[in-house]
Amino acid sequence: MDKIVPIIAKLSHSLGEMEEQAKEYFGLTELTLTQMHYLEVISALGNPNITELASELQLTKPTVTVSIDKLIEKEYIKKVQSDEDRRNSHLHLTEKGRQINAMHDYAHERFSELIGETLTSEEIGKLVEILGKLVSKI
Repeated sequence: MDKIVPIIAKLSHSLGEMEEQAKEYFGLTELTLTQMHYLEVISALGNPNITELASELQLTKPTVTVSIDKLIEKEYIKKVQSDEDRRNSHLHLTEKGRQINAMHDYAHERFSELIGETLTSEEIGKLVEILGKLVSKI
């Protein structure tokens, strides 16, 4: 296990650097990586409410609400009142929010390209299997 810790740390650092480079490339430097992650999760969940988002992020509703309010203020998301239950609001990405997601996807694609340039197709197959196994435990 001692050998894997520095590898994971390096991978994490490299992916973070790629995301930072993508932010600069797209001219979107005002958001933190955490805020970008919120936008990615909101998109993946398909316009969740605060409770659903907090559950997915495994954070408290008050913590998520503070971050959401900042993203609303920066005009990356908006709250839309539910037609079914007027007491409930759903989070929607604005056009700016969708641009951030495109940038985030760009960083992930660059990282995937690096893997594709470095590993054989057999190694990629094994990596996908191993990472899939790990992700299923998270």
